[in-house]
Amino acid sequence: MITRRRFGSLAAASLFFSPWAHAAEGGSQDRLAQIVNEAIRPVMEEYNIPGLAVAVTIRGQRSYFNYGVASKESGRKVTEDTLFEIGSISKTFTATLASYAQVTGSLSFSDEVSRYMPALAGSSFDEISLLDLGTYAAGGLPLQFPDDVTDQDTMIAYYRNWRPAYPAGTHRQYSNPSIGLFGHLAARSMGKSFDDLMEHMLFPALDLKRTYIRVPQDRMGDYAYGYSRNGKPIRVSPGIWDSEAYGVKTTSADLIRFAEVNMDSAALDETMQRAITATHTGYYRVGDMIQGLAWEMYAYPTDLDRLLEGNSVQVSFKPNEVTRFGAPLPPREDVLINKTGSTNGFGAYVAFVPTKGIGVVMLANRNYPIPARVKAAHRILTALDKQSDVTSAR
Repeated sequence: MITRRRFGSLAAASLFFSPWAHAAEGGSQDRLAQIVNEAIRPVMEEYNIPGLAVAVTIRGQRSYFNYGVASKESGRKVTEDTLFEIGSISKTFTATLASYAQVTGSLSFSDEVSRYMPALAGSSFDEISLLDLGTYAAGGLPLQFPDDVTDQDTMIAYYRNWRPAYPAGTHRQYSNPSIGLFGHLAARSMGKSFDDLMEHMLFPALDLKRTYIRVPQDRMGDYAYGYSRNGKPIRVSPGIWDSEAYGVKTTSADLIRFAEVNMDSAALDETMQRAITATHTGYYRVGDMIQGLAWEMYAYPTDLDRLLEGNSVQVSFKPNEVTRFGAPLPPREDVLINKTGSTNGFGAYVAFVPTKGIGVVMLANRNYPIPARVKAAHRILTALDKQSDVTSAR
């Protein structure tokens, strides 16, 4: 069963009366619903996804499309207020916090890692910068910690004994130990715990009212169950740097809001505006993908094949030599910005195009293949692009 609702932008209620709002009452909204249905339903059927929430935005006007159930056991329906685990999309929030720390002078991305963690002095991290951590270019840190890294002591010992496979800044290897340490040190530079900074500073500053690291007891009823490969209900387990790397739980309504403020942060205070914009700086290229601070970007317009390549196993899970820019690329609007995220029971994707003011969020309570997410989102974004052009012309 699908439920569909349309809401105006939180930032500008007058958008209820925009040309898109009027068009949405008739054929355009029906056409959008048809496109979303055609993109989403086959994916849900092929990969046996119990529930999926889709949110789209066109220049601040949001639409929500909700499918299936948040819990097979209770039969509770998915809504735009259902909490999903978003896995590595959490890294974009971590990047925003770290960027805020730099903008406010708590740290500098050019500083060596060991400056902020004296326990690593005399290790390889004397030659690795915070920026190297935040862009997965520390020299080959792995996707996950080894199984025997289970607490603070074994984590410190692992970092101290680790030796880079490549010079810092020359190769990209997607890594939770890399960006997890990045987030931890950003919070440490600000003198508070990462979880507290996220929940009591960053999320409120972004006007995200249903986004958490630690889901409160009174919101547990809205927290979806993920489902494992064998169909068992599952939720994320604690781990080293879980909050920093993959720990955010949020709704489609809040995540599309986050996409919107990444496209236009004018409603936020100036410091937060600068922090968000800085996460869109480009540091190097792998194929057609430009690495920002957690965000991954492509010149727009871009085709489906480029998106699939940038989100491929080769790029996501293997070391790749990078082409560094002579100077970091200033943030641009004519790009497509995206990020995938997964936990054992959930699969998520967000993509948006600032120059068009369009974006899509897809949250599912099963970890299904990334190419399927990218293809479905690309189909929806193509439709949003056309509608955005119509809206702009009126």
